[in-house]
Amino acid sequence: MNSKIKDYLILLGVASIVVVLDQWTKWLVRENIEFGAQWLPAWLSWLSPYARIVHWYNSGAAFGLFQNGNLIFTILAFIVIGAILYYYPFVENEDWTLKLAMGLQLAGAAGNLVDRLMMGKVTDFISIGTFPVFNVADSSITIGVIVLLLGVWIKERKEKRKAAGQLPPMGTMSVSSEQLPALSNVEGSVDSDRLSASSDQSSNTTGQEQ
Repeated sequence: MNSKIKDYLILLGVASIVVVLDQWTKWLVRENIEFGAQWLPAWLSWLSPYARIVHWYNSGAAFGLFQNGNLIFTILAFIVIGAILYYYPFVENEDWTLKLAMGLQLAGAAGNLVDRLMMGKVTDFISIGTFPVFNVADSSITIGVIVLLLGVWIKERKEKRKAAGQLPPMGTMSVSSEQLPALSNVEGSVDSDRLSASSDQSSNTTGQEQ
């Protein structure tokens, strides 16, 4: 199988799983909870001051930001999705964190785009404390950013360790292969000078004895 096709299958596979989960959970909320209402299982009622499931709509960006900008964010979602699909094949196979981050970002953009195209607004339902209400797609975008930053940090640590491993220990000198012939010539000339000096000294000693 062509490596590029395989890469796209992995990308679309990750994105599809998240989008299906996002759309399924939104459908459950719309079908079972009235708009503006909230819900928690009876055995989790003690959590209601801190976390709850609500039915809310959002016409702006993730986490309820920039309301009434549905058209703008619809266009931006198409641009983001197109950029990810174009750039993804150029990512090195070893850079798995960037690939995973791009898959999660694609899923988040696509999940909310489906809502914008079908309803003109996004369904949000996860409410934690006083934090803006969000959904699975928003979470995917956030996790994608975290994975991306983690990948950058790991890459920087590897580069620093590699650079540290290439430095010679304190008090030692590294010699390249190009420098070895020159050093051999220097050592040879030094040895010749020593032999010449020894010969001169022995001649002087013999003359004095005579």
